Amino acid sequence: MSGPVVDHLLVVTAGLDAAAAAAGRLGLPVAGGGRHPGWGTANRIVPLGEAYLELIAVVDPAEAPSSPFGRWVAAAPPGPMGWAVRVEDIEATATRLGLDLVPGSRATPDGRTLRWRTAGVERVAAEPSFPFFIEWEPGAPFPGAGGEGVAIERIELRGDAAALAEWLGDAELPVAVRPGPPAVERFVLRGPRGAIAVDAETLV
Repeated sequence: MSGPVVDHLLVVTAGLDAAAAAAGRLGLPVAGGGRHPGWGTANRIVPLGEAYLELIAVVDPAEAPSSPFGRWVAAAPPGPMGWAVRVEDIEATATRLGLDLVPGSRATPDGRTLRWRTAGVERVAAEPSFPFFIEWEPGAPFPGAGGEGVAIERIELRGDAAALAEWLGDAELPVAVRPGPPAVERFVLRGPRGAIAVDAETLV
């Protein structure tokens, strides 16, 4: 990896099983996900090779308010919620932007444990056109592996393009920004059958 890249795209859904079925009808492969301990959330994964689409839902409404991520998911309407950028040195990114580092983990269906660190989730919950940043633990199996054939074509956002560029450190990423209140409007994927648009009416 040379420089920041899109790591994953988050879509809030009211039901993971229904969202996974809808993804399958669009020709998107769905892999098992898991629970996020202490966050009150769980996910399913649509692997995209070098990235992935994360279907996310609150599964424990009592636990979700105890973490910034759980609160963010609980407050978000169904549809595209946010996106994450993978960086090589998350400590440097956090220092540049004055962010705290937050560890995360979940068990995989085969019994392994994924571990990572994020920065910026609380800020992004208030400014959803911005991505948060993630760095995976060395040796962690990447959730997007095995999804070759479908890729991210474009992330469509509403917000302040100049502020986003400053947040990203001028990284070149596949985003399109139009003016307006900050929001993630649509993810556009490219698969063997053409473009696949993921918006508030898809995978929810």
